[in-house]
This record gives sequence, structure tokens and C-alpha cells, in this order.
Amino acid sequence: MLLHIADVLDAARLADTRALLARAPWVDGRVTAGHQSAQVKDNLQIPEGCPEHRALGEIVLGALERNPLFISSVLPLKVFPPLFNRYDPGMTFGAHVDNAIRQVTGTAARIRTDVSCTLFLSDPASYEGGELIVEDTYGEKRVKLPAGDAVIYPATSLHRVAPVTSGSRLASFFWIQSMVRDDGQRSLLFDLDMAINRVRGDLPQDHRAPTELTAVYHNLLRRWADA
Repeated sequence: MLLHIADVLDAARLADTRALLARAPWVDGRVTAGHQSAQVKDNLQIPEGCPEHRALGEIVLGALERNPLFISSVLPLKVFPPLFNRYDPGMTFGAHVDNAIRQVTGTAARIRTDVSCTLFLSDPASYEGGELIVEDTYGEKRVKLPAGDAVIYPATSLHRVAPVTSGSRLASFFWIQSMVRDDGQRSLLFDLDMAINRVRGDLPQDHRAPTELTAVYHNLLRRWADA
């Protein structure tokens, strides 16, 4: 499932994020790449553990916790601490698949990367190129979203970032280990959850259908969840 999640960061949090990005240090992005990805990766990243990285991560994680669409679509069990990258003119990231397991830097904690997420932090009019291109069974999806919006997609997907030709593209990226590892099952649960919300709004408050459908949702989640 590829899903656009609007307004993950509101205007105030986006302004705080941009102020931190402006004063943060930047290093070669290949420091967090696996062997395969390092061969096609050309960008900059904020070093993990620096004060700006920690502050930015807290903003993003706090926003995700308050976003019901993110919670419903991803069913997060663990979220990798958000990373932050920048693509200047000529920079790109070639086709790759994300590592299946990521270790949190400086800890023994590991997460299985079921879902990838990119949170766009630059106004799309401020740079040319830089689209996130995700390949699936229906072809390529090119994604370039407003600042503060995010896209989620299966971490199993082959994907790349098109070369930036002008301006700078800034984003946060990270991975989620879902309670439900199968993308097809997560998609069914998400569709059912959205349908329950619509039915609940259309029917009288004492109607049994929303309760019965909610029972089906939780019984499926109980059957499929790892947690």
C-alpha cells in the first residue's frame, strides 16, 4: 500500500523543523547505507545523535503519534528513529531496496523494516527534480509532496530518488516495524477501519453494524498481529 498522509507537521512544527535543519551539520549520506545502497547513494545527512538530530526526531515522532491516519495505516510496533537528508543539485539515490533489518545506532535494538516513510520538508516549488519513485506491480509512482506531508510504502519496494536539478530537497526518512508484517493484511485492515468510520458517521448512534464490524476488525488484528 502506498499512501499519502497530509499535514503530518503543522505550520508551527514545520517552522521549528526548518530552523533546526538550517543550523544542523551535514555529512555524507552513505554513512547509513548498506553495501548495495552505498553504491547508488549520493546525498547528505544529519549525523545521528547530534543535538539537532535528536530534537528533529522528537518533533517527527510526536507528530506521528498524534496522526490517526498514520497509526491506522501502519499499525506501528516500533519506529526507527527518524533520519534527515538533503539533496543538492546533481545529487540522487539510485534504485534500491531497503535493508530488511536495521539496528538502532548505539543500541542493541533492531527493527524489521516492514514500511518505509518519507516526510517531505521542502516546499516542492523550491527545488526541481527529486521525486521519490516507487515501483510496484502497477508501474512507477512518482511522489513529490507539500512540505509537512508524508508518504508510506512497503519497504520491499524497489525505489529511487530522481536527481535534483536546482534548489535543495530536504526530508525525513525512517522505517516502521508493523504489528502486522504482511502488506496485504495491513491494507485490508486499513480499508476496514476506514469503512467503519464512514458507517459510524452515516448510521444512528445505537445501530449495531459499527460495533459488529469493529469486532471483525479486532478479531482479524488478533489473528494477524505479532505483538
